[in-house]
Amino acid sequence: MDSKISISDRRESLWDQQISSELDEIHQRTFEYFWLGSHPASGLARDRMRSDGTPINEIASISGTGFAFMAIIVGVERQWITRDQALQRVTTMVQTLSGVKRFHGAFSHFLHAETREVIPFGPKDDGGDLVETSFLLQGLICAREYFSRPTLAETRFRSLAHDIITSVEWRWYTRRTDGPLWWHWSPKFRWCFDIAVSGWNEALVCYVLAAGAENHFIEPANYHQGWARSGAMINGNTYLGTFLPLGEPYGGPLFLSQYSFCGLDPRSLSDRYCNYEEQVKAHTRINYDYGRAKYPDQDFWGMTASDGPSGYEVHSPTQDDGVISPTAALSSFPVLPEEATKAARAFLNYKNGKLVGRYGFVDAFSPATGWIADTHLAIDQGPVVAMMENHRSGILWTLFMNAPEVQRGLDRLEFKRDSQQV
Repeated sequence: MDSKISISDRRESLWDQQISSELDEIHQRTFEYFWLGSHPASGLARDRMRSDGTPINEIASISGTGFAFMAIIVGVERQWITRDQALQRVTTMVQTLSGVKRFHGAFSHFLHAETREVIPFGPKDDGGDLVETSFLLQGLICAREYFSRPTLAETRFRSLAHDIITSVEWRWYTRRTDGPLWWHWSPKFRWCFDIAVSGWNEALVCYVLAAGAENHFIEPANYHQGWARSGAMINGNTYLGTFLPLGEPYGGPLFLSQYSFCGLDPRSLSDRYCNYEEQVKAHTRINYDYGRAKYPDQDFWGMTASDGPSGYEVHSPTQDDGVISPTAALSSFPVLPEEATKAARAFLNYKNGKLVGRYGFVDAFSPATGWIADTHLAIDQGPVVAMMENHRSGILWTLFMNAPEVQRGLDRLEFKRDSQQV
């Protein structure tokens, strides 16, 4: 073997040993949710689709669109689409977003995919959603870093992306205090939800971007008093034999340790509260061990937020209604690759392929009752594409961690990281 083989090549060799062509196809089909399933005119990612690939409605997800930017990069790297095709699509997307109504720089949770009008997420949730906006920016920053060539087209895309990224008024969303960022704001209903963005949950990237912003940045005090709650987010207990540094008992649904880490590389990342590689691994291990204890003769595991028999719900060891969500295990490839591979194969074989839809695995199923979802969801498909690719090549981690606002944010919040990681 060539001693100069790259880290990326070594990862690919490991992937080839662990995964079959069937699972490689799952990766591609899940990518196609964002490539073929997004709205053809605006490029925005539909919030959900039927498992046969037909649209349910024209509701576009802002966080799902962030995952779409990441998925398009993966598509180029896998040679499923060309770079020119990808650039044309992301330019359409960023042009669409540039014309969308924002709320002190933040986007709403949902938009109409064609008209771009705000669709209220709930009766009083008709304004800015800061966490959804953060997941959009996570993907948009990766795309801006990826399309870095000095051509007119790529330069124009970067300029449009930069305008969106720098317009979020992070400091305003602290209510100009030393406390937390606040999740929602509406011109009509103001701060009526009164929901602080406090850890431990899925929103770590929100604070990193807010601290590192070129404009309107927050102070470290907002992170320590607001996000970390002056240390109250620390757990420090052991569950199923695994020590859990942060968060709720048993770790909660797995998306808490997945959404932000599609871009943030947890490896050798730490601050005064924990080592984030240990946090993500511990949370995933607890979730895995819980599932394997419940299904000892099958490789079914993975509990997160997803569709269920009664609609969209949170599933976790402490909120167990028997629903398994394939996204939870597949988005764990960088953390527990062997366990994720076995789960993926079990999902493929379940009832002779009943869990495979047009765009990868359906959203969820219940082994005990035989219920199977007939949907795909953008926020569940997105992490599958991103995390499979982070396991294969690490490119999304590399792009995001090298972005200037991310490096500034981590530095200002006094994170420590291994600069050798790719």
